This record gives sequence, structure tokens and C-alpha cells, in this order.
Amino acid sequence: MPTVELKLPGKDHGYEILIEPGAIDALGERLAQIAPHAKAAAILDENIESSHGRVALRALKRGGYDVTVGVMPASEKMKSLKTVQDLLAVLLDAKLERKSPVVAIGGGIIGDTAGYVAASYLRGVPFVQVPTTLLSMVDASVGGKVGVNVKQGKNLIGAFHQPVLVCIDTDVLKTLPDRELRCGLAECVKHGVIRDPDLFAWIEDNVQRILDLESDALVELVKRNVEIKAAVVTEDEKEQGVRAHLNFGHTFAHAIEASPQAQAEADEPKRRRFAPPQRFETPKPKPESHAYEGPYAHGEAVSLGMVAATSLAVSAGRCDGALLDRLVALLDRIGLPTSSDKLADTDLLMGIMQTDKKVKDGHVRLVLPDRMGAVSVVNDTPADAIAAAWDAIRA
Repeated sequence: MPTVELKLPGKDHGYEILIEPGAIDALGERLAQIAPHAKAAAILDENIESSHGRVALRALKRGGYDVTVGVMPASEKMKSLKTVQDLLAVLLDAKLERKSPVVAIGGGIIGDTAGYVAASYLRGVPFVQVPTTLLSMVDASVGGKVGVNVKQGKNLIGAFHQPVLVCIDTDVLKTLPDRELRCGLAECVKHGVIRDPDLFAWIEDNVQRILDLESDALVELVKRNVEIKAAVVTEDEKEQGVRAHLNFGHTFAHAIEASPQAQAEADEPKRRRFAPPQRFETPKPKPESHAYEGPYAHGEAVSLGMVAATSLAVSAGRCDGALLDRLVALLDRIGLPTSSDKLADTDLLMGIMQTDKKVKDGHVRLVLPDRMGAVSVVNDTPADAIAAAWDAIRA
């Protein structure tokens, strides 16, 4: 099975990232070699409970685990301290121990929440990521960032808690809604801009193969992106340097997601449900239905954010306009937004940016491209330049 090794320098901890069609079937066997124990907890995205979730649970049972199951909606509103509290109660009631692994099976919301549960329970238990969206495969599942949202902003409460195993089954992408697949590609494009011009060019040449869900293209896409994310984390686990480059486009994106327009269109949170499934038969794959909680999903907001940040960089003379043209052209081909008529007022968006966790000494920190494959963290961007960047992505 193809693997990417992530080894943190100066520490004993490292882990495998398995990448292969059908990898979930080997989950229990691999985990039993790394974190053997009688009990485990699995926290599932309710969208995949009856499909990939059951396959994962069957694999864990074959690995010898008595599994306690929590099922939660993939909703930003449910990525909260209240959900963490509820899940911790489930683990405590099941009497899980310090060597009992917590397995997250779902997208980034599930992984972030379950990871914070694993970091908090008994001051830290083994954590496993089984990402089921492209975005979580190439980004959220690797690197150990876990946490939840509060009313003041996204991901402001959290920890660094590295997994002991990441299991990526690329066949899962064949049941992913088309919109979700395109959103994940936003993070892949981001990796090309910040670090790997060859990856960017490869995506340009293979967009249609990816959208057509060709198995070889999906494996190569995920593996190349995971290698980039793993290399960045190896260099800078706690985001003191180059790991901040992964935030390219995200400061703008988080403001879009936190704006009143997005909140007004958000669905009410669904009822929490923490009960184990009663049956474990192998399901027939089917497309999942993912609820988006505003005018834009995360990957779409990142797409807009990358265009805004690159427009700012071009206006400031930091990079050539050809980079912006190339970026917009690729995002358009993927089917991601590059301009919007749904943005909140610029002053309001800039105010939201001031609450971002990356603000330093009152200054918004932005990641801006210098050239394809190279970016810089900029701490002193004038407010009028940021405002102009917002205007640049207004339809």
C-alpha cells in the first residue's frame, strides 16, 4: 500500500499516511499494529454513517476493537465546545482508557472535532484520521491541527495533537458530491501556488481526469498533495514559520465564512445523535448529501480568498499579473468562484479579519505570492490595499 511517512524532527512520534483505493478495509489491521487495545471510539459524519462508516466499523471490529460510536452532522455550528463535551461524556461512559484510540471518519469538521476530543480525553489518547472528502485528505487530516469554533471565530479553541495513523481511501471520492470534490481541489491548487509549480502544472493538465474520477489520477493527486503537507509539517509543526504559508487565501476565506451573509443563510444545527449503528453489513456506495451553511462552502471561500490575495500581491508589485491570470483560469476550469456578488460590506469584512487567530500586534497577517511556488507572510499590508483586494473579487 502506498504510504507517506511523516516524522517530526527531535521527537519519537511519526506516522504513516496510507493512500490507496480500498484502504479503509485495512484500517483495523493497521491500527491494531500501532495502537492495540480492547476498546476504541469512532466518531462519524452522519452523511457516511450508512456507507463508508459501516465499512470502517467492520474493519475496526476485524482488528479486535470493541467500538463505541458517536455520530454527528458535518456542520460548522456543530463544531463546538458543546459537541466536544457531549462526545467526551460518551467516551467516559464507555470507560475508554488512555490507550484506546479515537478514530475520526468523515470530513474536516469531524476530524477537527474528534481530534480535539482525543487531545482532551484523559489528557490525550491515540488519534486516527480516516478522511472522506478530498479537502480533508489533502489538508485537514495531516498535521495535527484540531479544534472547534466559538462565536468569536473559527478554530480559535484547539490544540496540536498528531494522529498515529491516517488512512486515505481514494475510492471514497467516487461517492463524493461534485461540489465537494471541486472544493477540495481549491486546497490542491493552493499547494501548487505556495510550494510546487510542477503540481500546479500537473493539475492544469489533468483537471478533466480528476473530475472524471479516474482512479490513477485521484491517487496521484492525493499523494502529491499529502507529500507537500507532510513536508511543511515536518519543517514547522507548530506554525512558527513556513506552515503559515498554508494559510494562503484563508484569511480572506474565513472572513467570508464568518460574515453575516453566510450566517444568515446557515441551516439551524441538527439534533445531536450519539448512538452506535445496529447493523454492519457492507453498504452499496451512494452519493452523500452535504449541507452547505452559507453562500459558499470552505473550498469556494478559499478560491475567492486566493484570488483576493493574489490580486493584492499584483497591485503591490510583489508578483507578476500572469500568475493571477493563470490562477483564475485554473479555478474557472475547476468550477470554483473567482468573483462574487454575495460579499458583505468591505468594512465589515475587514473588521472580521481583525478577529482572525493569525492577527499579530493588531496587524492582519497575509500570505501573498511572490511567484509560482513561493509565498511570503506579510504583516504590514495597508488597510486600503486590503480593501482594494476585496473590491477586486466583487462581481
